[in-house]
Amino acid sequence: MAILKIAKMGHPVLRRRAEEVADPRAPEIRRLIADMLETMEDAPGTGLAAPQVHVPLRVVIFTVSAERSRREDGEDGEDADAVPLTVLINPEIEPIGDETELGWEGCLSVPGLMGRVPRHRAIRYSAYGLDGQRFERKAEGFHARVVQHECDHLDGILYPQRMIDMSQFLFTSEMHHYAPLGGTLAESEEAESEEDQHAR
Repeated sequence: MAILKIAKMGHPVLRRRAEEVADPRAPEIRRLIADMLETMEDAPGTGLAAPQVHVPLRVVIFTVSAERSRREDGEDGEDADAVPLTVLINPEIEPIGDETELGWEGCLSVPGLMGRVPRHRAIRYSAYGLDGQRFERKAEGFHARVVQHECDHLDGILYPQRMIDMSQFLFTSEMHHYAPLGGTLAESEEAESEEDQHAR
């Protein structure tokens, strides 16, 4: 395995549509995913798309802890969904309903910055796994946000392009100033202490 160089905003690989993977079970795809995992853990991040490591293929990996899911979705209980390490090859997304919500996002390809981005609250997504079998899941809240963020990379879209209010596009180091603009102190402290844990 190897830690790969992460492409930054402005690089052409992040602006193009990634190509379909011909064979999800190919050894080179398995090696790519192993390298992506090591890179994501080193960064660290919640998810990573192949174009972010200069490989224009439709491959995404991500994981969501129950603690992170509770924090991001405002859940008080202990039953918030954890999502184990998931590999998406040639994924497709379908919104469930029209409900959207704003949430903070960061990106390994847009280091040092965060923004509030509107996303569908609930989605259905399908993809191939490493076994070559296609699977389908439903996702809500932070889980759905992560999938939408990562799959945007496959279509050459970075989260700032989704933003509707650029006054909420901030340096992570300045997040402690956000509370007077309508955010909560908890959001500010969380964002400041965990730069780029939203993925990506």
